[in-house]
Amino acid sequence: MPTPPKKLKTIALLVAAGRSERMGGGMPKPYIQFGEESILRRTIKIFLEHPDIDGVRVVIRREHHPYYRKAIEGLTIIPCVIGGNSRQESVRLGLESLSHHQPERVLVHDVARPFVSHELISRVNEALYKHKAVIPALAITDTIKRIENGKVVETISRDGAVRVQTPQGFDYQSLIEAHRIANGQNLTDDAAVCELAGIDVFTVEGDNDNFKITNAGDLRYMENNLAINSETRVGMGYDVHTLARHDAETPVSQQIVKLCGIRIPFTHYLVGHSDADVGLHAIVDAILGAISAEDIGAHFPPHDRKWQGADSERFLLHAYELLHNRGGELVNIDVTLICERPKISDYRDEMIEHIAKTLKIDTRRISIKATTTEKLGFAGRGEGIAAQAIATVRLPR
Repeated sequence: MPTPPKKLKTIALLVAAGRSERMGGGMPKPYIQFGEESILRRTIKIFLEHPDIDGVRVVIRREHHPYYRKAIEGLTIIPCVIGGNSRQESVRLGLESLSHHQPERVLVHDVARPFVSHELISRVNEALYKHKAVIPALAITDTIKRIENGKVVETISRDGAVRVQTPQGFDYQSLIEAHRIANGQNLTDDAAVCELAGIDVFTVEGDNDNFKITNAGDLRYMENNLAINSETRVGMGYDVHTLARHDAETPVSQQIVKLCGIRIPFTHYLVGHSDADVGLHAIVDAILGAISAEDIGAHFPPHDRKWQGADSERFLLHAYELLHNRGGELVNIDVTLICERPKISDYRDEMIEHIAKTLKIDTRRISIKATTTEKLGFAGRGEGIAAQAIATVRLPR
């Protein structure tokens, strides 16, 4: 019998099946490049990196599939599903495609909101422990008027009125049943689908930065907003550990040295309180330096037995989480390993892929190089291995 799929408790369903007609033609909106990545990729990564999201699926237009494949290179997500002729139909098809995963909760989000924060995702997800339907909302502060043919015909009271955003969160089973009831209604959001089915919809505070890109003017605003409100920082890290020869009793299969997360067959190993991975330690210090967060020893004291033999990936994920919690983005990592042996070039691609997978970032953001010291010094004598790393990050001002 085939192995049943892993149950994913909370899935983000990202909707990218629109025609993008208001963008004025050209590249479909989800695939427009924004900085170094597309709007779709940026939005996917935000959800992928959230600790409460177990899986991400995107609903796309069939004719956009070539753009989609390029946009998700290097990302691990649930395969996409083809949408329908309306937003409501696209969401319903996406929900039906998740049935074999049996999720408990689903967060439905418009890809055209690429500035959704982890804080907003958390607010919606946490409220789902009390309610079956939760939406982010913002109070309306402007006066609202209804017009016909350019003429004001009525001033509408704004008392109790709110602006609604995504992600909208739902009990999965309740939402899919509500969509089946509302099939063909062409409602504009999933909260309306629940309202039609008699499901109470509750609100959490929205986020003004979580705006939706609808037309070319919105895209220009987004680009200007990011440029004005962010800064680029660079951090440097350096680490060195002693090499020791494996005991004669150590099985050949266990005679390895660990560098940048990869176990490399070698006669020697690195000595240290943790696993002594100099490559990852240098990256950690570089990221911490870029965000002015002290150094690796301050976060993981070498005298603390808790970290004895610890996998350095834990340190790397901690530093990356600190960066992300400050609203930052990792632009690039550049690592240089300094040793005579082992030969790093044989493992460079594997190291890059491992780090990219650990951090869920594109491999093109990672560079790993190696050099020798021409037989000079401790590295030249094979007494140890050193690593230096530079991390470039983008932080909000």
